[in-house]
Amino acid sequence: ADRTADAVAKRATEDGAAVRVDVIELRRLTTEIGEALTTQVPGPELSRAIELLGDADGLVVATPVYKADPSALLTAFFQVLDQDLLIGLPVVLTATAGTQRHALVVDHQMRATFAYMRTFAVPTSLFAAPEDWQGGGLGKRVERAALELWLLMRSGVQRQLREQSWSSYQHQF
Repeated sequence: ADRTADAVAKRATEDGAAVRVDVIELRRLTTEIGEALTTQVPGPELSRAIELLGDADGLVVATPVYKADPSALLTAFFQVLDQDLLIGLPVVLTATAGTQRHALVVDHQMRATFAYMRTFAVPTSLFAAPEDWQGGGLGKRVERAALELWLLMRSGVQRQLREQSWSSYQHQF
């Protein structure tokens, strides 16, 4: 996630723009996420994280893979969000695991979640097992995903989508 965010910031600088990077560490929100799942009331730190997401022009989501799934904490975090919060938000999906056997978690499970949230997941997803940290392939994929994210952010697709079609979404289920 850090490498991708840094690469997006570099692309922005090359285009004469600036990107502010905020990091949301979910492990620090564990208690508030659990409470919000049962009460529907976010605590102050979770509220701040939600506010950051609501103001974001792009998002890099990273998770470790546990038992062939994204972490339960990540899943719970996105379950407590308002379903309309991320409409049109460009997103890079990333995961790490101890083996390549979990490589499809990003595209099979995470991509479906973010489609439900009505985001724009970039075409290049990122997955890294231990052997990926040694070669240059991961770096090339990070650069490609960062470019895709930057191009969507720069296009203003989220803002335009919300301005021009917000009323056409079903906001209640």
